[in-house]
Amino acid sequence: MSDERPGPSGSWLRRLVESLTGEPRDLEQLSDVLEDARDRGLIDADVLAMLEGVLQVSEIQVRDVMVPRSQMVVVHRDDSPEQILPVVIESGHSRFPVVGEDRDEVAGILLAKDLLRYFALEERSQFDIRECLRPAVFIPESKRLNVLLKEFRVSHNHMAIVVDEYGGVSGLLTIEDVLEQIVGDIGDEYDIDEGEGVRKEGERTFTVPALTRIEDFNATFATRFSDEEFDTIGGLVLHELGRMPRRGEAIEIGGLELKVLRADRRRIETLRVTTPRDIDLPAAGPD
Repeated sequence: MSDERPGPSGSWLRRLVESLTGEPRDLEQLSDVLEDARDRGLIDADVLAMLEGVLQVSEIQVRDVMVPRSQMVVVHRDDSPEQILPVVIESGHSRFPVVGEDRDEVAGILLAKDLLRYFALEERSQFDIRECLRPAVFIPESKRLNVLLKEFRVSHNHMAIVVDEYGGVSGLLTIEDVLEQIVGDIGDEYDIDEGEGVRKEGERTFTVPALTRIEDFNATFATRFSDEEFDTIGGLVLHELGRMPRRGEAIEIGGLELKVLRADRRRIETLRVTTPRDIDLPAAGPD
């Protein structure tokens, strides 16, 4: 009798596939097998989505999912901690490329937690941002996500700077960006259910889904924004800015401040609205 046993990695999936239809010949057939397993109740829809994400990362290149250069939140090497702190707070990120004269000159990566050293120092003039920098990792646009994920795991890096064929910076990618290709969007404290609607966060501040229809937004905030060109408040913000905004970016429209709390590369997801005076939200109707 052979002592050979299937390894723990992928063994259950192999047995599942073989028990259903035999060995698939390509990824498309494997995807069909997994969908069949879902239909039979062997796996649920969430598991199917993650398995399909695992299969797809080997086909996706860094350039397809990176944060483009224009949307990178960076800090400058010569900025003081007092200048850097508002960028950290507004963006909500934990890691920042540190650049020199332009974005092609990346000196390193600053972790937000390293700024705590500055505020702990009795003599703050001793703080030197260069002593806090972590080495930047540079990767080509053509690198496959599955390869990059393995490199992230081995090196314990969480961010990589993407460069083009000429050595110029074209964007960045984090380990969260890669994982989201497998498990879907990873939520944070700014996430709200789209069905939840407008939520009051404090005096004069409200969290609003970007897909809120303009007519509903007008009814809530007593505004008169036109809905002839755009259906949603997110569409209006995109139009006013003329580009995809960064997280933490704000704009004033009609006396209201609208700040982007969450956005991906294609659309705004959540806004924070600050009003000139406090308002009461309409009471929810009965179910």
